[in-house]
Amino acid sequence: MSVVIVGTLDTKAEEIGFASDVLTAQGVDVHVVDVGVMGEPGFDPDTSAGEVAEAAGTTLESLRGEADRGEAIEAMGEGAAAVARRLHEEGVLDGVLGLGGSGNTSVATTAMRALPVGVPKLMVSTMASGDTEPYVGASDVTMMYSVADIEGLNQLSRRVIANAALAMAGMVSNDADVDVDERPAVAVTMFGVTTPCVKTARRYLEDRGYETIVFHATGTGGRAMEDLVRQGVVDGVLDVTTTEWADELVGGVLAAGPDRLDAAAEMGIPQVVSVGALDMVNFGPRESVPAEFEGRQFHVHNPQVTLMRTTAEENAELGEIVAGKLNDATGPTALALPLGGVSMLDAEGEDFHDPEADAALFDALRDTLDEDVELIEYDGNVNDDAFAERIAATLDEYMREAGVGPAE
Repeated sequence: MSVVIVGTLDTKAEEIGFASDVLTAQGVDVHVVDVGVMGEPGFDPDTSAGEVAEAAGTTLESLRGEADRGEAIEAMGEGAAAVARRLHEEGVLDGVLGLGGSGNTSVATTAMRALPVGVPKLMVSTMASGDTEPYVGASDVTMMYSVADIEGLNQLSRRVIANAALAMAGMVSNDADVDVDERPAVAVTMFGVTTPCVKTARRYLEDRGYETIVFHATGTGGRAMEDLVRQGVVDGVLDVTTTEWADELVGGVLAAGPDRLDAAAEMGIPQVVSVGALDMVNFGPRESVPAEFEGRQFHVHNPQVTLMRTTAEENAELGEIVAGKLNDATGPTALALPLGGVSMLDAEGEDFHDPEADAALFDALRDTLDEDVELIEYDGNVNDDAFAERIAATLDEYMREAGVGPAE
């Protein structure tokens, strides 16, 4: 088993050397990738900083001479990602360990995020006790707070680094014997207000021989799903909950980025897409909602989550965006509209029930959608069992016709 350590040997050679010694004592091979830019390495690495720079299409000399620190970090991150992918393909990388402050945390986690889900990734960082989303993203990076700065070895840093090295040794040296499900995999998106739909659809699909993987539509959840679709992990998509696009358009806190809804279309895999929770934009506590939205309709979901109803104008724009994304699909695609409400809160008698706003969404979708995208319309709510079973049955039909459904 081999662990790759990504670190700056011009500033953290002592600490990286200590981690390497702990791993070696556990019978683990170590491959050190140097990403230091400013000075000479404290010891000879297995992959030099110059090689990392070259993997990013530049040179160490140019990064030292012309680039500012931010540009150098970005370039070394790109290079480290390319090196990590190559080492993994060559069988030299079974896990990645990183040590450092903000700069090397950015570089090392960029390399980690380039690797498939399931490859052990552990970052010991001074940044691990704050907002880790920029470092973890939609991957399975594990972050350990260093407590003290990683600057020299002392009784505290030795313990923290040793624990990290031992944890990494355990991850790469032990087989958890996790069963690999050979059933076709379907990615499903869910929010609390679309949970009944997803539960019914999951039962329908699993009864027919599929494995379902559910993603919480919280921004990172949508990005994770898109990444796994591109990696070929899933065979079909039941995108019940496209609410992240409301946050992207209006400015909520759970946006998944402008590439949301692109992966399945690009990969040509079967997909059935609905408009779950496009009636809402997500914010944190009520007092955190930007002043520009005062006067809008809100629903306090809990002390940490405030929901804001989308307007007819916003829904019309969302309809054009979603339909435009689906029009680019290269595989079998359907759009499913629950005309009786797109979430629990949009049902008749609930806080967000707004037939005019929903109509603006549905009309824009109908007007923009190409004829080669199947349009499914249902008179009830997104959480009705009949709607859930219909969209699941449609995806099942698509996947069987495409030859990626369960064996008969």
